[in-house]
Amino acid sequence: MRLRALLAAAGALLMVLPTTSAVADDRGRDCDWTQWGQSAAHNGVACVRAQRDLRLLARIVVDPFAEQEDTEGGGIPVHYPVPLVDNDGNVFALKKGGSFVSCDPPGSGEPAPCGLDPANLNRMTWSVQALRWRHGQLAPQWTFTTDWKPTQRFFEAMVQSAMTGDSIYVPGAGGTVFQLSKRDGRVLRRINPLGTTVDPDAFVAGSLTLDSHGTLFYNVIKGEDSWLVRVDRNRISKVAYGSLIPGAPSPNDLCYTNFQVSGAERPYPPPPQPDGSPTLPRQTRCGPQRAAMNAAPAVGPDGTIVTLSRPTGPSTENYSYLVAFNPDLTLKWASSLRLPLNDGCGVLVPYGTGFYDCRPGAALGVDPNTNLAPVASVLEQGSAAPVILPDGNIVYGARTSYNGFRGHLLKFDNRGRYLASYDFGWDITPGVLRHDGTYSLLIKDNHYLTGGPFGLTLLNADLKKEWSFTNTETKTCQRDPDGSITCTDDGQHPNGFEWCVAAPVIDRDGTIFGLSEDGNLYVIDKQGKLRQRVFLSKTVASAYTPLSLDSRGRVYAQNNGEMYVLGH
Repeated sequence: MRLRALLAAAGALLMVLPTTSAVADDRGRDCDWTQWGQSAAHNGVACVRAQRDLRLLARIVVDPFAEQEDTEGGGIPVHYPVPLVDNDGNVFALKKGGSFVSCDPPGSGEPAPCGLDPANLNRMTWSVQALRWRHGQLAPQWTFTTDWKPTQRFFEAMVQSAMTGDSIYVPGAGGTVFQLSKRDGRVLRRINPLGTTVDPDAFVAGSLTLDSHGTLFYNVIKGEDSWLVRVDRNRISKVAYGSLIPGAPSPNDLCYTNFQVSGAERPYPPPPQPDGSPTLPRQTRCGPQRAAMNAAPAVGPDGTIVTLSRPTGPSTENYSYLVAFNPDLTLKWASSLRLPLNDGCGVLVPYGTGFYDCRPGAALGVDPNTNLAPVASVLEQGSAAPVILPDGNIVYGARTSYNGFRGHLLKFDNRGRYLASYDFGWDITPGVLRHDGTYSLLIKDNHYLTGGPFGLTLLNADLKKEWSFTNTETKTCQRDPDGSITCTDDGQHPNGFEWCVAAPVIDRDGTIFGLSEDGNLYVIDKQGKLRQRVFLSKTVASAYTPLSLDSRGRVYAQNNGEMYVLGH
């Protein structure tokens, strides 16, 4: 759009309007949005009241290649990091640069390397851009370009930073992390848990987490080896996942995969063998357990670190674990995600002849993709992180494909014992709404295969539904260069649009902020009533994106590769 080009020429896409709203209450350092999910618990809870009657205050490009990536992937295949904001008016956001070569035609893979080929993705650069509020305007301060590169094929992993009062930590190459001065972007040190040289075969796997004492936690992967890293001031310690998980398959054991997708064999599971025994999918070498990609370790008030692991073998994600460590990195417990869900064929999946149905005659409750009891897994195309709840229990949004690719939200107690599940969990780090001596959990609740409905759902502490707010927008819209909004009803979304929020914001009053692929930021009260929606840039097959809230109650949202700041 012409507006974007004009603003880019000005250097930073900083078209902002002065704000006149009064400062929100309780603007202490604890109100800083320091990392994924706000805090080390990743609960998305803000200690300030968000501003009301929101309007656009600033619009900043973070990904100039978003529309090209959307064309290649049928959606933006990127995990965008959350903007970090502090009480001093500093904002730290992603800034991608370099180049991106589109395929001709899009998605064809030609001329190689192009599109989502890793060799093409490596032509891009990833930076942290530091901005600061001055006199109601957001001004650029400095930019730091990391040597981090994505590692996943056809999906761009997340480069999520974290910050303390005076430093910001940024993932680098080779499993390293840069510690920068927040004031001027100077490199204070490069943290390297694997030695003194940067290992080209190692990489930071997922988001960085900082506990309330400023201790840094993150995961590193190198081949079949991986480590949870702890950095306390100048001391670096780590623990290997490989043989740590009790009860996990041995590296050379065989793990069941899923049936290979084939229209001729559908619906699954296949018919029994001639001798009447059930047909099972192929097996493959499990490999050792390793840290999961894209997830952020969570840290509780008692110092317990909760993270995720899965085998290194291809298509072995059905043998994943939720893992807890003591503060000294000794194992506290490990809980398998091979849980007694028993909600496959005849429960969540109807018997029938459709592609995603269960073959009539299949055993009740089995996963049609394996013909075995259903299990949850860690699938690394998502960014869901464990969330530590106010009572010390834990929830995690795991992947299950048999229920229309909706996943399951799983709840465990603080000893790792499975408590409950809800039939949706895929790629959401739930927000926590505290009230009346208990809490509720905010998740998205998309029905993908049926094209809707698409809801934002509030669950009680037992994972029972309290209410659901359904998206009813049917129009495709875009913001024109003059600021006006043009919409068309093409009939493609009669049941609304997906919610694309990966980690919501819940303010001090329990007001919820979430993003939809229809291009709107939604403001919903704690009773599930719509209070406002603000259109951002474009209706698009969006990346799953997080939000944040600063100490003055301004909301930071993302759409179509741009960061928007909204306030009054």
